[in-house]
Amino acid sequence: MKKLLYILLVTGVTAFAQVERTEPPFWWSGMNNPELQVMFYGKNIAQYTPSVSDGVVINNVVKTENPNYVFVTVDTKNVSAKTLTFSFKNGKDKVDFTQKYELKQRKAGSANRESYTSADMLYLLMPDRFANGNPDNDSHKAVTEKADRANPNGRHGGDIEGIIKNLDYIKELGATAVWATPLCEDNDPRGSYHGYGQSDVYKIDPRYGTNEDYLRLSAELKKRGMKLVLDYVTNHWGAQHWMYKDLPTYEWVHQFPGYSQSNYRMATQFDVNASKSDKRQCVDGWFVPSMPDLNQSNPLVLNYLTQNAIWWIEYADLDGFRVDTYSYNDKEGISKWTKAITDEYPKFNIVGEVWMNDQAQMAYWQKDSKVGAIQSFNSYLPSVMDFTGMDALAQAFNEDDAGWDRGMYKMYNNLANDFLYPNINSVLTFAENHDTGRLNEIYKNDFKKYQMAMAILATERGIPQLYYGSEIGMAGDKGKGDGDIRHDFPGGWKGDSHNAFTASGRTEQEKQYFDYTSKLFTWRKNKAVIHSGKTTQYLPYDNVYVYFRYNEKETVMVVVNNAPAVKAFNTDRFAENIKAYKSGTDVITGKTVNVAGEITMEPKSVMVLELK
Repeated sequence: MKKLLYILLVTGVTAFAQVERTEPPFWWSGMNNPELQVMFYGKNIAQYTPSVSDGVVINNVVKTENPNYVFVTVDTKNVSAKTLTFSFKNGKDKVDFTQKYELKQRKAGSANRESYTSADMLYLLMPDRFANGNPDNDSHKAVTEKADRANPNGRHGGDIEGIIKNLDYIKELGATAVWATPLCEDNDPRGSYHGYGQSDVYKIDPRYGTNEDYLRLSAELKKRGMKLVLDYVTNHWGAQHWMYKDLPTYEWVHQFPGYSQSNYRMATQFDVNASKSDKRQCVDGWFVPSMPDLNQSNPLVLNYLTQNAIWWIEYADLDGFRVDTYSYNDKEGISKWTKAITDEYPKFNIVGEVWMNDQAQMAYWQKDSKVGAIQSFNSYLPSVMDFTGMDALAQAFNEDDAGWDRGMYKMYNNLANDFLYPNINSVLTFAENHDTGRLNEIYKNDFKKYQMAMAILATERGIPQLYYGSEIGMAGDKGKGDGDIRHDFPGGWKGDSHNAFTASGRTEQEKQYFDYTSKLFTWRKNKAVIHSGKTTQYLPYDNVYVYFRYNEKETVMVVVNNAPAVKAFNTDRFAENIKAYKSGTDVITGKTVNVAGEITMEPKSVMVLELK
């Protein structure tokens, strides 16, 4: 026996572990697409011929130049939930080893799951910086970077348990969905806290918790009538990803050969005058050296990413995706990925990060875009992020003297281009996120400017997203590095000087910000007129901006005075929307305002009026 064990050891072969990894680790019966491609990984596994039990048909077997991989495609149509057995043999008769594979029972109604819509408000948080619910997992032997809260770019210890413990806080704020930046394992030696350099896309990072903890987060949100949005990364992995260290094929990642950085010029994706070299440099170039760029034009890569995304939806009962760096992907490949997911889940929402500063260029990426159709392109992407709207919200309130295109004209001009979008109500609106300047830093914690920005965010078309901490006045200077716009939430760590998660623990400034934000977005929850109503906006005069949201039952009038002086104006020019209404109730103060004559507005102020 000792001699046998020695032989097995020196030859690198094990008696019971020829399959080191199986991905997806399990699947479900009754999927709309019955084809399942199972990847088996193990030393020299390609020399074996696979078969499967229970009469299940193998449609295809793909082997690459790397003998440690084999991709087996099976047909699961009409196959009930059961445990299958894959057998591998190197000869004609003897089975050398087997691998069990489970097809689970799919949750009833899974295909028709609801997703986030314009009726929701997404709360974006960075798990490492939100709350530390379990200090025992701050560092973990399985991953390299250890906790160092003193380092602004290091791991601070926030985790899934911390999110769960503060879900009632998020709900009280008026949020109906939680978007957490990536939670899968990121084993980069430094800066791994943001999670965008993933090293295992089937495993929650142990410093955040376990896969089971993530399921518990999903369940706890469902108990509260809230939704869970996963931040998915299709464009790249981290350099520590186990597959990058042993690539299935040379073409799994983009190589020039070796590393070449993206030029970040996403306009080359649709520029009819763009050179092929510039386009390739944008799409195939790596985001940064530590993030290998995935090749979505490779069918094996595309299928791997598609199945991984669907696996998380089924496994964690997800309600939607946000996709990082969407427009850096191979556009034909990412459109196939998106379509495969929405074919499986027709109501599932996916918002893509298309960080551009032109509405036509952003609209190009939304499903059924007439702009994209010019080039016979359809991304199938339900939602894009309104970056031009973000720019307007982050600039307009510092512009007291409105010229031709300053101040409130920035807000007006952004909505004037809504005609470009095939579904304007499915655009994600926001004032900031984890990659941008902090709103309260830009406006130096001027509460009046915050009020105006949040009132517009809560009442304009689209799906609003709030970045954690804004609601308590959290600031941070991006010029000092990303760590400064990703501060720890006060009270999330034992020993913090105060706890902003509780009303009694908030400072006066935090209470002022929180109470305003909570009242505004809680009001929004049940307002169909805001979720799906029409919009009429009026040209701003003297930096005063007025627009209406209305449907057959209700009308809401939003009045923003961005000037540093009191403004009084007659409402006659708004007659087509005011109609027979005489007054309006301010949803924040509860005060009644006469809308049939003259309105007087305090400097740098906003009113959201329900007309009566």
